[in-house]
Amino acid sequence: MDVAKKYQSNTKRKIRMKKFINKILCLFLLTGFFLTSEQVLALVPYYYLPTIKNLKKESLNIGKTAYQLLYFGQLKEGLNLAKLAVKIYESDEQLWLILSEAQIANELYDDALISLRKAEKINSNISQIHFTKSTIYLQKGERNNAKISLEAGLKIEPNNYKAIFQLGNIFLMEKNYSSAIGSFNSAIKIKPDFWQATNNIALAYFEQDKINKSIEFFEKTISIEDNAEPLLGLAACLSINDIDSAITLAKKALTKNPKYVNSYYREEQLWGGKLQSSTELLLKNKQMEEDVQLAKSKINEIS
Repeated sequence: MDVAKKYQSNTKRKIRMKKFINKILCLFLLTGFFLTSEQVLALVPYYYLPTIKNLKKESLNIGKTAYQLLYFGQLKEGLNLAKLAVKIYESDEQLWLILSEAQIANELYDDALISLRKAEKINSNISQIHFTKSTIYLQKGERNNAKISLEAGLKIEPNNYKAIFQLGNIFLMEKNYSSAIGSFNSAIKIKPDFWQATNNIALAYFEQDKINKSIEFFEKTISIEDNAEPLLGLAACLSINDIDSAITLAKKALTKNPKYVNSYYREEQLWGGKLQSSTELLLKNKQMEEDVQLAKSKINEIS
């Protein structure tokens, strides 16, 4: 076979091969066109996009874990998880509440107020938002704002005796003794054995120079809870006319809780100026000298 003929033969063979390949490609494309959706998914990667419902569920789980960490004293870890929960799902007021609790635990009070305001924007009809805000305001020394927040919360949950009691405490700080007594009595109507409210009524009466009423409510408090505070308060009342009984009660009080020997500690418990003066006079009695020194040494050991 000469060169010309050999070249023509090769050319014809290449043309036939090209036609054959084109037919195979067409057949493959037609077959691919009719693949089912299941077959296509087998070839294309599948990505899971979580629904809003799933996001909310997961964020709430993280929020619960954050709250548990706070309970066990892991404050920074709880704060970090609470922040994560809010980032995942920002539209749940409970998550903002949990974050605010974590921020309060870490003494980030301004941040906590921001979180509570965001919770309030989502749902303002939750009493806990307002009560928590009042706690922060009290911590910051903003009594009026604390009072406004408490009153807002009580409009939603009027029978919250702890909030009513706290409102009474603000009145007590403001030396508005009549309003304080009114609030404490309201709390007692809801919870009759709420000894803290009964005790604080006695504190208010003493500042009004109603010593007999103060004695009555300190005694009532002791019948509910034999606590150092009403014991020492009653001792201060009795010291005016019955010093022996007063000393016996004061010794018992300091044994139960030596912190009450400290005037600053009593001030934190909202003892007024008149009761403080009466108590200091009692504690300076020579018969109390040994007990006072012992109580002070115990405080030093604790600190």
